[in-house]
Amino acid sequence: MTLERIKEKLKAKTVGIAGCGGLGSNAAVALARIGTGKIIIADFDKIEPGNLNRQYYFYNQIGEPKAGALKENIAAIDPSINVEAHTIKLEPEDIKRIYCCCDVIVEAFDKAEMKQMIIETVLSEFPGKPVVCGVGMAGWGRNELIKVEKYDSLYVVGDGVTEVSEETPVLAPRVCTVSNMMANVVLEILIGEME
Repeated sequence: MTLERIKEKLKAKTVGIAGCGGLGSNAAVALARIGTGKIIIADFDKIEPGNLNRQYYFYNQIGEPKAGALKENIAAIDPSINVEAHTIKLEPEDIKRIYCCCDVIVEAFDKAEMKQMIIETVLSEFPGKPVVCGVGMAGWGRNELIKVEKYDSLYVVGDGVTEVSEETPVLAPRVCTVSNMMANVVLEILIGEME
């Protein structure tokens, strides 16, 4: 399938991304670059200097809400992408309202309880809707451990075990590897639906 055909098909697709940090911002940019028609993003946080080592933001955006800044960055890449940005701390009711029309949902939260909340909400409220999440991307190297596992409509990307600590910080190479693999899973799901 040619790039033009992929972009033509993706124009009608909507991807939801919950969280605009390292995973969410980089996955959103990858999906925008391939022509995903609509991307719905949500995050309550603001950009801090410590985010710049792995998140798709710039120094002049420090202090801005992540969702709004990511929308601006995607518009600079491709203004034809429809980005719906929400500066909000997501709760189950918000997830049901904001992501109901999405073809695929990307879970890109930092905290385990938030990951669990969105996965449980999507699986119970939207049975069969694909959810792609990232787990285990701290540190560096060990690329061979990063994989995709599928459990019905849940896709888990990462090594599944490496937790963030002072000895294993989150760094751009591994975070971006996982986020781009997540975007690749989304593309695989959407192209699978198209075929």
